[in-house]
Amino acid sequence: MTEVAFHFNAPDKQGYACRLLRKAYLRGARLVVLVDEADRAALDSALWTVVVGEFLPHSKPGDPPRVQARSPIHLASELPPQTDATVLVNLRADMPQGYDRFARVIEVVTGDETDRGHARERWKRYKAQGIEPQRHDLQLTPQD
Repeated sequence: MTEVAFHFNAPDKQGYACRLLRKAYLRGARLVVLVDEADRAALDSALWTVVVGEFLPHSKPGDPPRVQARSPIHLASELPPQTDATVLVNLRADMPQGYDRFARVIEVVTGDETDRGHARERWKRYKAQGIEPQRHDLQLTPQD
């Protein structure tokens, strides 16, 4: 069964996602990041500069297939039909269809009431499907 974790109270969704992706990449994970189309270019740029002198290898739709196949991080607004990624990071408001193809789902949620409201709905939907999501409150835990 898929493990689902909500990371609540992210001060900046994009900044937190970059740190999370860097940490996962350094541990050898392969990830798909679901992001709204309007926000994808900004996240793409941020991954080039998350740490001075460091680049997080990633791909996006439209990149050549060989680049996508070799990239440990794939940015998308919809789940790709096939992937060898085991972790799904959801930055969108809606619940990802096909999330159960992944071993782990990480939902990043800010303190914004609208974002929190969408997260509550996703939480309820996961529970209705028999999943007990984990809760990580970023205000209570140190961030690295």
